[in-house]
Amino acid sequence: MRILRYAINVTIDGCCHHEAGLPPDEESMRFWSAEIERAGALLYGRVTYEMMESAWRRPESGVWPDWMESWEIPFADTIDRAEKHVVSSTRSDVGWNAELMRGDLEHEVRLLKEQPGDDILVGGVTLPLRLADLGLIDEYVFVVQPVIAGHGPTLFAGLRESIPLELVDTRAFRSGATVLRCRPAVPIDATGR
Repeated sequence: MRILRYAINVTIDGCCHHEAGLPPDEESMRFWSAEIERAGALLYGRVTYEMMESAWRRPESGVWPDWMESWEIPFADTIDRAEKHVVSSTRSDVGWNAELMRGDLEHEVRLLKEQPGDDILVGGVTLPLRLADLGLIDEYVFVVQPVIAGHGPTLFAGLRESIPLELVDTRAFRSGATVLRCRPAVPIDATGR
């Protein structure tokens, strides 16, 4: 069965707005490129998909925009070519190497996890909350930024039950950000609970 891994940048006070932490640098972009590269597929909700598509989809000209730094291009190339699955009840279609997922979320994600292939990487805020409530996330990767945002959305607001985690790996970046890789302390059984 494929592993469903949730990965996100977060501030020390739990803010997960994409502009609340430190701006990306070469080291963090290499990390995110590697996370996407080792995944067989990306899983996004509509909002995250649209945000990522607007920033990282290769222009029709085939030339990356001038605002993009040379060290951002490997990330852009990696996410652009990645297989994507989009959970949405409002979109009628998706492009950008994506497949639309509709219907019962738990059923659809279980089917995706049962397909052969590498890990599935999920991003965003709302969708991962629903997946955590369903007990479907096998690994959590938090890139903790050394910033106190003091405002903005926080991770897992509204989670029905706490999820004890076991820290399995850490990594520090020169910027002061720290990667915390965790798994549920109680293994997920065959039913996902």
